[in-house]
Amino acid sequence: MANSSMGGARAKLRKYFRENLGNVVTSDDLRKEAGISEWARRVRELRDEEGMQILTHHDRDGLKPNEYLLETLALKPVIARGISPKLRRQILERNGFTCQACGAAPGDDAPCEPGKKVRLQIDHILPISQGGTDDEHNLRAVCVYYNKDKTNILKPASGQSISALAMIRKLPRNVQIEVYEHLRKKFGDGSGRRK
Repeated sequence: MANSSMGGARAKLRKYFRENLGNVVTSDDLRKEAGISEWARRVRELRDEEGMQILTHHDRDGLKPNEYLLETLALKPVIARGISPKLRRQILERNGFTCQACGAAPGDDAPCEPGKKVRLQIDHILPISQGGTDDEHNLRAVCVYYNKDKTNILKPASGQSISALAMIRKLPRNVQIEVYEHLRKKFGDGSGRRK
């Protein structure tokens, strides 16, 4: 964390967000607090490199374009530093700018987080902790909400299941519920019992 011990702009913004936990702050507030013209870059670094869950109008309908909100001190997983911006762009393009777990695209309503918008990030199919690498074949685009609850023991879904989930995700909600009910009756509730 560069400049954090010397009171750099990033450290000032980190402290300011924590002091204003749960409160909406504006771009004018952040510019004034940081004291530099590159304040927006420091906010992105707090999100992308430190995992601070700073929400914007892309994440929450009630926020305006110049408003930011830190609603929790919990940190989200961050993009590995070994993934260059060029490789990240390649993966996003290869995956059609859609989440490979649920089929959602950036700006869609998040299927698992009501009131929030989808943001994509790069995910390791086989986690680094299990021998995975930053190579292109081990990377995929997923939505932040999918990745935040993922653990290193989660096995990657097959290509067929990802395709099926993506198709189901694009169907009207009533059809999605119909598919869910059919699968629930066929396979049970996850406890091994059929309903």
